[in-house]
Amino acid sequence: MDWGFIIDHTLTAFVGLDAVVFVLAALGLNVQFGYAGLLNFGQAAFMAAGAYGLGMSANYWGVSWWFGILFGLAYATVLAVIVGIPTLRLRADYLAIVTIALAELVRLIVRSVTHKEKFGGSDGLKGFADGFQKLNPMDSAGTPYGIGPFQVHGSMVIVAAVFWIALSGVIGLAVARRWVTRRERGTVRTTAAVASVVTLGASLVLCSRVQILGAQLWTLMVGWVLAALCALFVWALMRSPWGRVIKGVREDEDAVRSLGKNVFGYKMSSLVIGAVLGMLAGFVFALKNSNVQPDNYSRAVTFYVMTALVLGGLATVVGSIVGPMLFWALLAFTDVFLGELADAQGRISVFGVEVLRDASAVLQFRLMLVGIALILLMVYRPQGIFGSRKEMALDGR
Repeated sequence: MDWGFIIDHTLTAFVGLDAVVFVLAALGLNVQFGYAGLLNFGQAAFMAAGAYGLGMSANYWGVSWWFGILFGLAYATVLAVIVGIPTLRLRADYLAIVTIALAELVRLIVRSVTHKEKFGGSDGLKGFADGFQKLNPMDSAGTPYGIGPFQVHGSMVIVAAVFWIALSGVIGLAVARRWVTRRERGTVRTTAAVASVVTLGASLVLCSRVQILGAQLWTLMVGWVLAALCALFVWALMRSPWGRVIKGVREDEDAVRSLGKNVFGYKMSSLVIGAVLGMLAGFVFALKNSNVQPDNYSRAVTFYVMTALVLGGLATVVGSIVGPMLFWALLAFTDVFLGELADAQGRISVFGVEVLRDASAVLQFRLMLVGIALILLMVYRPQGIFGSRKEMALDGR
């Protein structure tokens, strides 16, 4: 068994583009579900809005890919308003039903033969990422780069170093505030400093094994910078007066309404903000693949994002970041580990007992293992890694 290959693959998934996409989508879903208590099961629809806004801007209107952000923003906002107007005055389960139907409706429309000239049908859209790759300051001809702060060459080393130091500090502070039982200031600061140093040291050592091509690394850097800015935005937003009202709406909207607040307006704004963040996730996903395929935005995507969010912890920005990273690392580890266990005939045995006869079924088997791990998480720590139990007690109206 090649443990080096397993570790490399797992670390690549831990900080890879799929993790970036899910971080952005989880941040949006956290605004809607974690902070506002809105059950949105259609985040994939808003991701598709960003992806198709980017693809259609280059393929049909012949404008720069920068305008794709504006088109995706318009698509996501309109979708959120259309969904929110008839449902936000009702109970939360109505919103859940409508959003899951919306995601499927959007997917079926963009892949239909009737609208193939506009959306590309099941083949999707291609050829819109060239302008983005022309901005790449690194060699995209096949030169491998490391993602550790001291392996990225050129001017990007400053961006990478600042990002890793900032991320280590945020994780350290979150660990201290969530896991330290004694609330004295000195204890929290000491624990935060130790956790930050450990996180930064581990990232330097472990990420030194990861090698990524220049074209992929450029998209990865842009995606993580975008995710960091969005995380900072959500963090500041939830500490503003608007964020405090949103939390009040989640706990008891009747009490907030009695104070003269427009509950419907606050719900609508949180739905739109979450939709815009989901749009950015679809934007990065489209750049990652250099194409837009409708089946990449199925119902399962939303539930994966929800799972990753709950894994990290609801109503916490750090949970929205760490949860998706751990989710993809776990999927990658189980996939490669089971593949390494398979023999020449594709059979997987554990201690001489045949567990799987066909290695092609590894995908389903790894989802079973991840599901078991999530069940154990819900039993022993339902609030997630960085979450709080009281954040899970949503009113459900």
